[in-house]
Amino acid sequence: MGKAASVAPPHEDAPGLYNLFSASRILWEGAQLKRMAKGMRSSLCTLLAACIALSAAPSLAQEKTNARELVVAAAADLSTALKEIGDGYEKKTGVKVKLSFGASGALTQQIQNGAPFDLFFSADMDYPRQLIASGDADGTSLYQYAIGKLVLWVPADSSLDVERQGMNVLLDPSVKKIAVANPQHAPYGRAAVAALKHAGVYDRITDRLVLGENVSQAAQFVESGNAQAGFVALAHAIAPAMRGKGKYWEVPVDFYPPLVQGVIVLSHSRHKKEAAEFLEYVKTKEVAELLRKYGFALPQE
Repeated sequence: MGKAASVAPPHEDAPGLYNLFSASRILWEGAQLKRMAKGMRSSLCTLLAACIALSAAPSLAQEKTNARELVVAAAADLSTALKEIGDGYEKKTGVKVKLSFGASGALTQQIQNGAPFDLFFSADMDYPRQLIASGDADGTSLYQYAIGKLVLWVPADSSLDVERQGMNVLLDPSVKKIAVANPQHAPYGRAAVAALKHAGVYDRITDRLVLGENVSQAAQFVESGNAQAGFVALAHAIAPAMRGKGKYWEVPVDFYPPLVQGVIVLSHSRHKKEAAEFLEYVKTKEVAELLRKYGFALPQE
């Protein structure tokens, strides 16, 4: 049986043939490398496009979510009423209303420093007008939504007969501390100081005043026992969470300047259309009735 033939590499005696073989092989390998490089470039481009799409997807989703969400700065006296208003609006429209409560003056400073709010509910009209003057709010959107009421509040187990004696209970020796919102940036604090001066007792009790950051904190001071009496919003005194915890005397409205409260759409809002729509809802009879339920008067009354 004969041996199988084998293919030998070009012999050293045939250099031309060897060089031709080598050149052909180099050309073939070069073509292969080009095809591989082209395929890798295509794959890398596809991968890069996919990465860009994936990285953009969360931001697009976030933008869509934010478009269905309003961030609202609000005076502390609205802590109960505005939550109910916001919940009702979300059920009707699907737009979530995120709330941030505080003293109106402090919130105004935050807005002027660029805080990302869409609307501002103030406990007076002066702070919204300041924001209009500084270019931080749309003056055409300013709306008077309510008038707040001030009360003198004491714990339910207090021996003080605040409902009958009114402001005079503050002269009782057992009253060591009287809580008020800081009048530097809280309209209710300024109203409390005005009422004390109108009643002629301010100079006699001024050294016993303890200041809360806002009217809600003033209420907390009394509720916790850190103060024996305090000036709070009627809206706090009659809120469900405070029911049965205290008793109060409604300060006559001629004792202090009217707490006319205003809401405004902010200039840097990214959702001005949605903010304007929520403001229109605030103007409805439904919201007016809810504000009245929480002790607010309405400007048209």
